[in-house]
Amino acid sequence: MYTTRTSRHVGAPPAAVYRALLDPESVARWRVPDGMSAHVHEFDARVGGAFRVTLTYEAPDAAGKTGAHSDTYHGRFTELVPGEKVVEELEFETEDPGLRGTMTMTTALAADGGGTRVLVVHEGVPDGVPPADNETGTLMALGRLAALVEAGGGRLP
Repeated sequence: MYTTRTSRHVGAPPAAVYRALLDPESVARWRVPDGMSAHVHEFDARVGGAFRVTLTYEAPDAAGKTGAHSDTYHGRFTELVPGEKVVEELEFETEDPGLRGTMTMTTALAADGGGTRVLVVHEGVPDGVPPADNETGTLMALGRLAALVEAGGGRLP
């Protein structure tokens, strides 16, 4: 297991970014790498609240961690600090031992030059997930997050 750290500047205030982290409709739009779509099955945005999300590959030849073309993960929120931090524990739904294990994902927000510096730290990432894939997917998702909250002028559309 390993840890990755990925960050990006977003041109919206921390409060708007925080709302996008905890709104299931927004999560379905931004928290997905390019070439995939997301379906939020469950999303209870409170400490101890559970979530379950499936990411589906658009390419018919892409192999998923859970199904032929999908990655499903579930978990719970362990810490929520409005406008500052979201901590989640999550794990893939898979039979592959190289992809199993609970990860901790901490998303920290800090005011930065009229916007927000978003730092995502994944701890306990299973060795079966290549670090470059984790970092690239996170950067893609952060790009979508930026586009979503920046288009809303600080408010979610």
